[in-house]
Amino acid sequence: MRPEKLTRHQKLVRLAQRMKDSEWRRFAMTVMVGKIGAVAILLMVFALYSALSGGAAHADGAAGIKPDAVINPINTVWTLIAAFLVFAMQVGFTMLEAGFCRSRETVNVLMECIVDTCLCGVLFFAWGYAFMFSHGNGFIGTHWFFLQGAPETYEATGVALMAHWLFQFAFADTCSTITSGAMIGRTGWIGDLLYSFGVSGFIYPIIGHWAWGPDGFLATMGSAGNFLPSLGTGFHDFAGSTVVHTIGGVIALAGAIALGPRLGRRFKRDGGGAMLPHDLVIAASGGLILWFGWYGFNPGSTLSAMDFQGIGRVAANTTLAACSAGLLAMLWSYPQTKKWDLGFTINGFLAGLVAITCPCYWVSPAGALAIGAVAGIVVVMGVNLLEWLRIDDPIGAVPVHGICGIWGTWSLGLFATGTYGASTPTGVDHSAVFKGLFYGGGTSLLMAQVIGNLIIAAATFIVAMAMMYTLKAIRMLRVSKEGELEGLDLHEHGIPAYPEFVMTPSATPHGAVNAIPQEPG
Repeated sequence: MRPEKLTRHQKLVRLAQRMKDSEWRRFAMTVMVGKIGAVAILLMVFALYSALSGGAAHADGAAGIKPDAVINPINTVWTLIAAFLVFAMQVGFTMLEAGFCRSRETVNVLMECIVDTCLCGVLFFAWGYAFMFSHGNGFIGTHWFFLQGAPETYEATGVALMAHWLFQFAFADTCSTITSGAMIGRTGWIGDLLYSFGVSGFIYPIIGHWAWGPDGFLATMGSAGNFLPSLGTGFHDFAGSTVVHTIGGVIALAGAIALGPRLGRRFKRDGGGAMLPHDLVIAASGGLILWFGWYGFNPGSTLSAMDFQGIGRVAANTTLAACSAGLLAMLWSYPQTKKWDLGFTINGFLAGLVAITCPCYWVSPAGALAIGAVAGIVVVMGVNLLEWLRIDDPIGAVPVHGICGIWGTWSLGLFATGTYGASTPTGVDHSAVFKGLFYGGGTSLLMAQVIGNLIIAAATFIVAMAMMYTLKAIRMLRVSKEGELEGLDLHEHGIPAYPEFVMTPSATPHGAVNAIPQEPG
């Protein structure tokens, strides 16, 4: 039976009785404050919208407000929010690497990620941003060192230059952090600092200028008077499958080759297997934080809040690629492991995120699902390839970022729909659309993507190998055998990550004589 409906008097009596209960009073107050706060926020949003839209609509009126005075601040705030999200990815990278490494090198991973961020910020301020984003020639920017002489806004975006600097610094930091993933457990601290200096200060910004600089030779490729005009199209990398991830992954490969495997690392061909991660809870949490940060990485690369449809499409494509890649990596690895492998699943969705980073603006949701699905398979095959080649990559940086960055860049030449143009400060420009092979666009775009990606990958690998082997020759790259046996945490930093939680004797780093307290004799 339905309960009898209370009269108004009965409701008042019930309310009076409930008000005598302190717990109910607190609950009622919380609900009331929440509702009042929500209404206040809505009123503020409506007031702000009315002010902005009214100012833009009456730009030629007595108030004299120009549209740029409204649009540029909004786009700048959007870019800053995206920058904060991308910077938060450093938390994800730190947790991912710390979880996948052994406990004996956890402090070393934390230090590397933190100090690398600090070093990158200084270098990107001093000359990295100038090399990458100022005008110069097709190979390097030559202005704005220490941000001197830089304009108030960046190029035609209308975004405040300092906001653009912060956004791009977060990208540069990501590239350098990727490199460290394949070099965990045996790199000396001075070697860490030196190769980070080379990556953040020179390799990333100079080679990145080729694709993202205002006059980079790959950015202008295919046009009259520039590199390969016969192609008729330039190289495209919306958010960095090549510029960030391929560069970072290729440098990681060079570092892993120069270092050699960790002591005690036996590969499957030799009857061994991968060294186990020490904390998959941290690793999985770090991976999900990276996924969240990618919503700044990809949608933020529009640099325009006015292109609201583009932002929504990019965010949706980013999500779908990660989902399909995570599922396919889990399924594809099952016949190999006979288990539902968490490590492959984490690296699977990360591989999908890396792959969709280049084409995210120009492909459909169905295309994003397909690109992610292929990435999920490619990352498992990449891990197996490195294992067969006896290359020790503790985190999977090379398959996730290097190999899947290459796949993602090439995939644009296959899946670009020819529907979407380019973000502008005021919305979207549909005059610059292009089609991939699967949508009747021929092979021109695919060739441009392959050529541009391979040029950047090859140049990065050559320079990175020269840098790593130079550091190795002067005995600065790899820690001593004694230091590696002791564990980098104790040897380089003087403290273990978990001094009070030694579970088994096998968890004790070599050299930690007093790690397990002895019973009094």
